[in-house]
This record gives sequence, C-alpha cells and structure tokens, in this order.
Amino acid sequence: MSKTGSYRIAITGVVQGVGFRPFVYNLATGLDLSGWVLNHSGGVDIEVAGQEETLAVFIQKLREEAPPLSYIESLAATPITPQDYKEFEIRHSEHKAGQYQLISPDVATCQDCIRELFDPQDRRYHYPFTNCTNCGPRFTIIADIPYDRPNTTMHKFPLCPECNTEYQDPRDRRFHAQPNACHICGPHLWLTTADGGPLAASETRADNEAVLAQAKELLLDGKILAIKGLGGFHLACDATNAEAVQRLRARKHRPNKPFAVMVPTLDVIRDHCEVPAVAEELIKSPQCPIVLLDKRPASTVAGNVAPNSHTLGMMIPYTPLHHLLLNDVKR
Repeated sequence: MSKTGSYRIAITGVVQGVGFRPFVYNLATGLDLSGWVLNHSGGVDIEVAGQEETLAVFIQKLREEAPPLSYIESLAATPITPQDYKEFEIRHSEHKAGQYQLISPDVATCQDCIRELFDPQDRRYHYPFTNCTNCGPRFTIIADIPYDRPNTTMHKFPLCPECNTEYQDPRDRRFHAQPNACHICGPHLWLTTADGGPLAASETRADNEAVLAQAKELLLDGKILAIKGLGGFHLACDATNAEAVQRLRARKHRPNKPFAVMVPTLDVIRDHCEVPAVAEELIKSPQCPIVLLDKRPASTVAGNVAPNSHTLGMMIPYTPLHHLLLNDVKR
C-alpha cells in the first residue's frame, strides 16, 4: 500500500502577480492532493498532503512547470506531521512583519488580451487598460506587500460582478490579476490641452472611442501627445513627419539624441529595419524592449529621428492603449 505524507513548502522569488497560486491550485487538484497555498510578505507558502509518490511529482513540477513570468529563488520542502485536509484551497494572504519579496516588473500585453482587445464581440473590446495574470502593470501599481488588490492603486476601482467572477475563479486567467478591470469598473481615458484644459473625458466605452479618435487626428496633424504609460509619460508624434519631430526636439532641448520609434507590429519593423533572429526574440519578449536595428534605405522614418545614425531604436506596443493608438493611426 502506498504511503501518505504531508509537506510544508516555502517558496521565494518572483511568485506573486504572475499566476503562481492558481498554478499551484490547478497542479495540486489535478494530482488529487489536498492542502492550501497562500501569499505572504516574504513569498508563497504551501501545505500539501497525499501519496508520497504523487507529492514527489508535485514538488518536481513546481520547479519545472512554474508560470513563465515567475522566478523561483528558493524552494524548501519540509516533511510535517500528516494532515487530513479535505480539499486543496487558496487561502487569504498574510502580512509578515520584516519580510519582503521580489515584485514582478510590468509586463507587455499578452496575445490573449490583444485578441480580446480587437474582438468586437468581447466585452473588453477596445478597453485601453485590459490585462490578465500573464500581462499588465505590476511594479508601478503596488503600494505594499503582499501583492493583493487592496495594496495597489487599483483599490480605488471596485470590481464589477463579471470581473469579480473572473478574479475569484482559480481556473480563469484573470484569477487574482490585481489590475483586472473593464469598461464598467476600471479606469477610463481622458485628453487635455498642455495647460490641463479638458479636450475629451471618458466615462463610457463610447467616450473612450471619442478620446482615441481625437488622439489619432492630433497625431496625424503633426501634434505632440504625452501619453500616460506604465511608470511615466511617453512623448509621441508622427515619426514620418520631420517637422513634428523637430518641434519635439526644440521643446525637449534635445538637438541630436536619437528617439525611439514605436510601430504596430514586428512585420512593420521589418519594413524599416533589418531584423536578425536574436532581435526578433527580444522584440516579442514580455519585456518588449527598445531594440537597435540597422535602418533600411526605403524606411519612411524621418531622418531627424536618429540624426547621423544608420540604426533605429524600434519597439512594438507594450500597453493596450498603445496598441489601440497604433492601430488607429496606421503609422
């Protein structure tokens, strides 16, 4: 007869805000194990009980199959007195004085969220702040640990019933996605003049569309926008409009330093630059960095974007708002 056992497992690293608890829950229930998992100020703790052979598989899979955005710094599994749990559950987070953990950086919009963003049948169609466990803001919204919604700037936005259902379901990719939101319950867009006067304000999906439409026209008209992104503002103008670029240089007192260029997709980057395989992997990574690439002679990017340089710093959108603007502007 197979022997049963129980373990207390302590994990540290980037294990909050990356889908780690639902991963543990689904792994444990899939292996018919019982116990619990919880976040605390120093990491993630697990107690798990079941057949010894299955527990060994569970611990191995914790390391080998952890969510892609997670990083396990340490994993310690200690045998404990056998426990008789009836099921496996996700417990409420705990604050532990004097302990801290690594916080996930912000992560570029994932492909699942991009598909929803441009699906007219989806309730998050064109929602500029959509996100899930696999993407979106992390570091820039946290106020305290453990990483739970009340400890983030999203505490000001109570979840609507549909978002709350997703948030509470361990099998949903938005389970405990702390920035989870939609047109109904989340942040909205607004647009102002340089001195703060209102140009357009949004409270509904229709207003969001109006703001995006006005932003598109301003960009195509050679104007400069300061777009609130993650952790700061992104100054934007039409990179094919040399006059707009020069106006931005004058305002920033930056006569020669190269500017980075954002385009809608990797394919559009190829229209302007040579893209070796290593650069392609970087561009498509969750970090979504600016990558220096050799400029093609046929590129329509204005010469004063990167004066006296044969390279361009290229990037693709890393937030839903950027995806929407680039899709509208087609530049």
